[in-house]
Amino acid sequence: QVQLQESGPGLVKSSQILSLTCTVSGGSITTEYYYWSWIRQPPGKGLEWIGYISHSGSTHYSPSLKSRTSISRDTSKNQFTLQLNSGTPKDTAVYYCARGLPGLSEYDYWGQGTQVTVSS
Repeated sequence: QVQLQESGPGLVKSSQILSLTCTVSGGSITTEYYYWSWIRQPPGKGLEWIGYISHSGSTHYSPSLKSRTSISRDTSKNQFTLQLNSGTPKDTAVYYCARGLPGLSEYDYWGQGTQVTVSS
């Protein structure tokens, strides 16, 4: 059973870096052909895809967030990390990490989500 757990600060000041880590257990982040993704849900809104890092380490980001986003990984710890620069209150959301299936048809495992508030 694959499990994902988000961790990181729950409160970030505006203009600072928002950084979250997802720790994966029960499966390796280098296993073909999964996509390890970050997704967020602002209050009162739907899910917004942020980006992913693939089993091979390649990355892909949402065009609307690309200029501020970086996703990296530590294979020795089986973790992947989201970094969102220049945070604004609009980045306030519940942030989820999830495993995307080959072809990105769907996500089969999700973390429980972590609330991040960016203060003005």
